[in-house]
Amino acid sequence: MMHRLGLAARTAALTGREAGSEEAVVHGVAAVCDPLGALYLPDAGALVVSDLHLEKGAAFARRGMMLPPYDTIATLNILAAVIARYDPRTVISLGDNFHDRKGSAHLPDDLRALVGAMGRGRDWIWINGNHDPDGTTDLPGTSVDELLYGGLVFRHEPSLTFGKGEVAGHLHPSATVRRREKYVRRPCFATDGLRLLMPAFGVLAGGLDLNHKAMHGLFDRQALVAHLLGRDRIYSVRYANLLG
Repeated sequence: MMHRLGLAARTAALTGREAGSEEAVVHGVAAVCDPLGALYLPDAGALVVSDLHLEKGAAFARRGMMLPPYDTIATLNILAAVIARYDPRTVISLGDNFHDRKGSAHLPDDLRALVGAMGRGRDWIWINGNHDPDGTTDLPGTSVDELLYGGLVFRHEPSLTFGKGEVAGHLHPSATVRRREKYVRRPCFATDGLRLLMPAFGVLAGGLDLNHKAMHGLFDRQALVAHLLGRDRIYSVRYANLLG
């Protein structure tokens, strides 16, 4: 959490490679993988994030498990930084926007105002996820199950049947590399050029390794590249060079 907040503060006025980003192409559409965990589509003027899991700490508290109650404000501050960087016309949030069905309705007023300020003057699309299938309450934008936009299809869970041009979340992809005699596991964007899986944006969200059985059948592994979220920039590593 702290290093992402620090990175957001250090790179707030930077764009492109100066901000540590890397370019990718998804089904012919140019994209920018940002080290804060967002995807920017310059031709469409769209910023994509996934799996915010807002109010996760509050959801756990309702079940009697106490977590520090700072996850939502931290996630929203990072989101505000990346929105300020790209000033997108459209924000697309790919589901599991809140950690449970109650999170949106129970969002504190000050945090609701922060989301409202970020959404002012732009379109905001909330894709419904498995954690929050009912959409959002009193927040800017529109809730949908799936979106066709800018030559791509945006959904929460990746499809084994219709994957070309898909940008999805849900699986929280991560990958492991060896660096300076240490094993480092990081969240990542994962793409083989036909579809892209987004890393989880929420600061309390975990990750699922690209070798996990849930990833099987989603990618052409010979073409698969993991764009890892490093502490200072994106590190792009071909699947063959990852550690299983």
